[in-house]
Amino acid sequence: MKNSTKNIIIIASVAVLLTLWEVVALCADSEQIMPSPWKVLVKTVMLFGQKDFVFVVFSTILRGVASFVIALLSGVVLGVIAGLHDGFGTFMKPWIVVMRSTPVVAFVLLALIWFSKSTAVFIGVLTMFPIVYTNIVTGIRNVDVKLVEMARFYKVKRKRVIRKVYIPAIAPFIVSGTSTAVGIGWRAIIVGEVLSQPRYGIGGSLQLAQMQMNIDVLIAWTIIAVLLGGLFEKIIRHIENVTIKRHI
Repeated sequence: MKNSTKNIIIIASVAVLLTLWEVVALCADSEQIMPSPWKVLVKTVMLFGQKDFVFVVFSTILRGVASFVIALLSGVVLGVIAGLHDGFGTFMKPWIVVMRSTPVVAFVLLALIWFSKSTAVFIGVLTMFPIVYTNIVTGIRNVDVKLVEMARFYKVKRKRVIRKVYIPAIAPFIVSGTSTAVGIGWRAIIVGEVLSQPRYGIGGSLQLAQMQMNIDVLIAWTIIAVLLGGLFEKIIRHIENVTIKRHI
């Protein structure tokens, strides 16, 4: 499908969404229940002019970046070890199952007791780590064994084997895993902020708007969170496409 056709379909989809939104707002006939798209748009633009806006957004992004870096580094290191050593992979299985199966809210409630204001970072790491780790393990185990054996037979240096065999094999898995992790982790971080109520953060602003029954502000902050999440995923997808093309 051509890009122009895709763009037309996307525009049509957004138009249908806004139309349905407007219909629901008219049926509700109450700005306190469902404000109109136009009012929310105005409120979203107004948020950009607030003096605390930069601090709120930057604080959430900073928590997201910190969570991502921790999850990525630990996921890559432990994933490589697990991919190369079945015993360690078996050891890690219960940990991964617990992380992936436990509801995020349960972790948030525990983190509120353990970490207080660092809850969002903790939740972000727990959410993203299993995804990155699993993708790394899968990538390592998909490395062509024959190439590795051939390299050993010809006594190729380990650094060269890692650079020429392992890295190209796992690169697509790393980027694909991080793409998924960023999308899910971003939402988890905001949930953590909603409950931990840090001084600055999108989640905290959402909670405050809900408590004050400012539905237009609540939806406006939600739109900002969605746009930022979409931007981060698009950046990761771009890196993914470039990486895969280089190794095809």
